[in-house]
Amino acid sequence: MANQILLLTTFLAMTCSLVIAFEPSPLQDFCVADSTSSVTIVNGLPCLDSKLATAEHFFFSGLHIPGNTSNPVGGKVTPVNVAQIPGLNTLGISLARIDYAPMGVIPPHTHPRATEILTVLKGKLNVGFVTSNPENKLISKVLKKGDVFVFPVGLVHYQQNLGSGTAISLSSLSSQNPGVNTIANVVFGSNPAISEDVLAKSFQVEQSVIRDLQAKF
Repeated sequence: MANQILLLTTFLAMTCSLVIAFEPSPLQDFCVADSTSSVTIVNGLPCLDSKLATAEHFFFSGLHIPGNTSNPVGGKVTPVNVAQIPGLNTLGISLARIDYAPMGVIPPHTHPRATEILTVLKGKLNVGFVTSNPENKLISKVLKKGDVFVFPVGLVHYQQNLGSGTAISLSSLSSQNPGVNTIANVVFGSNPAISEDVLAKSFQVEQSVIRDLQAKF
């Protein structure tokens, strides 16, 4: 009897974990985000009355326009998520156009809520992601026009333009609000700042090096 109870308990625990691991399917045709609502919900944004939905709630224009890469890293992301298309709310998908100056990069970063699948539209890119501790294995590849690469959810990844001309890629992400944590900004540009002592010991450098890095972010 005790074994049967243990087996049932284990089965229920596994079932619950599987349910929690996936977003529930929408219970209506769509849920246009109502950015003016003061209602707070657990996940996503409150729904606009579906009778008020129009084509504009499901539309974005301008993805053909190159992003401005005149910045220190030489890369520019143009997101198309729920902030740009309210109709994406609860649908679990978004896009991003990425422009690269010659030798420009998208610095190491993570998306806490999404897997990313990237397609090269122009140029040649060096891309890669790093697996979790303790292996910290770099998995990287050089991509050319038409190539596709996947960055698993939550893992640190980057992109670099290897060409002397501009490059363009298009990414699909498995969340309407994937989020982004750029490692350098998070570590050296937090507000308030992380203790110099903590960072100096973590990176095994002098505190003066940390101060110089924090000044850049």
